[in-house]
Amino acid sequence: MGLLARVTDYPAAVTIGDQIASHDDIFGAATSVAERVAGIERVAVLATPELRTVIAIVGALIAGVTVVPIPPDSGPAELDHLLDDSGARAWLGAAADGSDLPVIPVRMHARSWHSYAEPPVDHIAMILYTSGTTGKPKGVMLSRHAIAAGLDALFDAWQWTSRDVLVHGLPLFHVHGLILGILGPLRLGGRVVHTVKPTPENYAAARGSIYFGVPTVWTRIADAPEAATALRPARLLISGSAPLPAPLFERLTELTGHQPVERYGMSETLITVATRADGPRIPGAVGTPVVGVDTRLRDEAGAEVPHDGESVGSLQVRGAQLYDGYLNNPDATAASTTEDGWFITGDVATIDADGVHRIVGRQSTDLIKSGGYRIGAGEIETVLLGHPAVTEVAVVGLPDDDLGQRIVAYVVGQAPEKELIDHVAEQLSTHKRPREIRFVESLPRNAMGKVQKKLLG
Repeated sequence: MGLLARVTDYPAAVTIGDQIASHDDIFGAATSVAERVAGIERVAVLATPELRTVIAIVGALIAGVTVVPIPPDSGPAELDHLLDDSGARAWLGAAADGSDLPVIPVRMHARSWHSYAEPPVDHIAMILYTSGTTGKPKGVMLSRHAIAAGLDALFDAWQWTSRDVLVHGLPLFHVHGLILGILGPLRLGGRVVHTVKPTPENYAAARGSIYFGVPTVWTRIADAPEAATALRPARLLISGSAPLPAPLFERLTELTGHQPVERYGMSETLITVATRADGPRIPGAVGTPVVGVDTRLRDEAGAEVPHDGESVGSLQVRGAQLYDGYLNNPDATAASTTEDGWFITGDVATIDADGVHRIVGRQSTDLIKSGGYRIGAGEIETVLLGHPAVTEVAVVGLPDDDLGQRIVAYVVGQAPEKELIDHVAEQLSTHKRPREIRFVESLPRNAMGKVQKKLLG
């Protein structure tokens, strides 16, 4: 089987807003695109939510041309970096404002049925750029084999078939929205409805069997009970890209009749850990390794961390779906790889005796060493968010002469400090309780909405 399936079962295989295309429409137009780009090494695609984007990407994949999806809201400096670093030779479809690269048009109604040989499995299909939170965005090189392996593992985990209708409104320049959300259905020969905007009303109207969302999307749906109730006929509600707070998990279960499925992954690894459709769904847990993936926990000295559901360690992964390294950045690639070939995710996690993973934060900002214990800030944040008086929280470790670091929680909300500390101690080990609660009006965030913990303290 090639990377993408060519079937003609569904006249509405891809719906984006009010644009609808069959499999024949997609592959006929994409093959026409392939004829115009064949021989080019790399092309940039402005990843707007429209059929033209899908046809451009599929056309490049048919031709064996590497695709560089570009976020439509990229600023001038970021755009220059993405284009220069990637070495894209042209825009396929529309160009971003301010770019002088040549444009190869995508003709929506052109058709070609020329037959192309499937490119080698090790060919780099896509270069996805990281968010750049620790420097300039890095180009993640993903091979055709990695993408295929990653998708097939999810088809298995979620019992996802060509009969499913996937619904989402996620960006088409990340793993979640593009690889899982568009290439997944096209590999299966299934159907996808992209709502353009992931509003509760749009999700409710789509009538799908699988829904993808991030916690922000699910929060808005939970705040719109009528829309949430409309999702009851679905099969799976899947959440990713950030932790899903336990109270939101419970609220969605109450309104939709479905316990959400959580999963974990990165641009460099695709989805490595996921709750299975036929497995237990535990608030705050992201499941077990998907088929073909191994995981392990290590401490700072590289020693093994026990899988007891309590001990925190650096999460490392390996498998067929991992990236081929960072483009033009061998030092960063080497720094992310252990001597025995495991990828260092940079996240800290716990794994229990059944292999269930919990991600408790980033190693650089969320691993707290207090009183001889290694503690994940994310675990404490999840518990505090379960208190009705807390709307936002960030937990950090601040220097302490006695403990090394003391646990401090910055909280948006109003409640007695002792009540919040006791709330944590009742649900987690006593050594994980905050030693101090600092109430704030808001948390510092960057342009991507991520809390900047380095500004707290």
